[in-house]
Amino acid sequence: MRSATYREIKADLLRRILGGEWLPGSLVPNEQQLAQEFKAARATVNRAMRELVDEGIIERRRKAGTRVRKAPVRTVRFAVPLTQREISERGSAYGHTLLMSEIVPAQDWLAERLNVTSGAEVMHVICLHSADGEPYQLEDRWINLAATPAAREADFTQNGPMEWLVQQVPFSDVEVSMSAALATKEQARLLKSALGDALFRVDRRTIWRDEVVAYVTLLHRPDYQMTGRY
Repeated sequence: MRSATYREIKADLLRRILGGEWLPGSLVPNEQQLAQEFKAARATVNRAMRELVDEGIIERRRKAGTRVRKAPVRTVRFAVPLTQREISERGSAYGHTLLMSEIVPAQDWLAERLNVTSGAEVMHVICLHSADGEPYQLEDRWINLAATPAAREADFTQNGPMEWLVQQVPFSDVEVSMSAALATKEQARLLKSALGDALFRVDRRTIWRDEVVAYVTLLHRPDYQMTGRY
C-alpha cells in the first residue's frame, strides 16, 4: 500500500470535519497517530495539518493538542454578519422563531444556484428574527447537504442556521446582491408591514472551494438601515 500524499491526507481530514465526524472543539489525533493511519511520514502529515491551520480550520496549542476550531477563521474581506450579534450590538433583545425546516429535492432554479444536480436533497429553513419582540429579518435559507451533511441533524429551534453554519463550515467566497422587493401577503404578515411595501432584500451564496454551501434570501422591513463594516 502506497503512502498517502499530503493533499490526500488534508482532504480526508477536511472530510471528517465537514461531515461532522470531528465536531467543533473536538481533539484531532496527533501527527504520530495520523502518520500510522495513513502510512505516511510525519512530515507529510505535518504539512497537511499546517495548511488546515493556515486556513483557519484547526488550531494547534502547545501541550493542548490540535482541535477543530469552534469558529473557523476567515480571511475573506466580506464578513458575513450574524443576525443575533447585529441585533445585540444595536442594544436590542434578540428573538428567533423557526417557521419551517425540511429536506426537499432541489428544483431546477435552486439546483443552478447551489450548483447541484436537479433533484438532489437540500435543506430548506425559514426563520424569523426579532429585536425587542418586533420583526427584524425574515431568513429563507437553502443548505447544500452534499457540502454540509451534518445539517441533517442540526437543531435550528434556538438559533438561526447562519450561527450554526459559521461554526461548522468555512467559506472561501461570498456572492451578494442587494435589491428592493415588494412584500407578498405572507411576508407582510410576518414582518408587520403592508402588502406591496418595498422590503430590503439581500441574496447571498457562501462558497467553500468552488462548492456552494448555502443560498439565502434575507428580507428586512422598509425602515431597516444597514450599518456596520463589511
